[in-house]
Amino acid sequence: MSTFHLTDQQVSFFHAFGYLSFSGLMTDCIDEIESAFEALWKENGGGHNGQPHDGRARSCIAQFIGRSERLSMLLDDPRILSIAKTLLGDNFNYMGSDGNYYVGDTGWHSDGWHKEILHIKIALYLDPLTRDTGCLRVIPGSHLPGDDYADSLSQKTSKSQELWGISGKQVPAVAFETQPGDIVCFNHNIKHATFGGGSRRRMFTMNCCQRYPEDSLEDLRNYISGGARFWVERGYGEIMIRTAGSERMQHLEQKLANDGHLAELSRQARETMVEPSRG
Repeated sequence: MSTFHLTDQQVSFFHAFGYLSFSGLMTDCIDEIESAFEALWKENGGGHNGQPHDGRARSCIAQFIGRSERLSMLLDDPRILSIAKTLLGDNFNYMGSDGNYYVGDTGWHSDGWHKEILHIKIALYLDPLTRDTGCLRVIPGSHLPGDDYADSLSQKTSKSQELWGISGKQVPAVAFETQPGDIVCFNHNIKHATFGGGSRRRMFTMNCCQRYPEDSLEDLRNYISGGARFWVERGYGEIMIRTAGSERMQHLEQKLANDGHLAELSRQARETMVEPSRG
């Protein structure tokens, strides 16, 4: 594995447009990754909430890579670390993961609308995907709160037929036609979607962010509270924590120090939800 690092041009591109892609970056270990992915689903019933995947709705496992020793090791991989450290700083926070069997279309949306703290998603798709079979699409520049263009898109992309006379699939965007081993990285704020996907589109993510300053820890705790809808009681899976060396633990410690309220919120969620969230 050769030394990998982001160039200044890539960093500038990311901040301007909100995304990056890395063709073939993980090809050397993609077979191991895919095997660990499938094994984890098998251990958890094959689909959502321990039930077989029925191909009609998305199946999701929260804290995904943290349930597997092999997948947890991705957070130690120099290539993943290079992306996260370069974009977020050496003391970045790893915020969690989800593993998915996606079904059909996923309409235009953002994963957050963070104005102060930069959050990124590092995604691996385990099937060859084209623009017509469910590959990721993003709208460049739609990630900047306070920017007139981005703020306008934030309100309008879900109404493309009504406002512009075009379907979601026709909205101008960049489509990442990916192969297993490729990585796509994007700002949580960016508008993204998929169209034409099948009934078992395999994908998992690693979410990371800048370290929260001390005067913003309440914002961090509010973010962590969102995990309750997935019925998780700690910020990470037990295997992620148990197998962490000192380097990895640097990226876990701030969330672990601020997740003490999550167990009670998850208990409450179990009482009111028929199943954990699918995303």
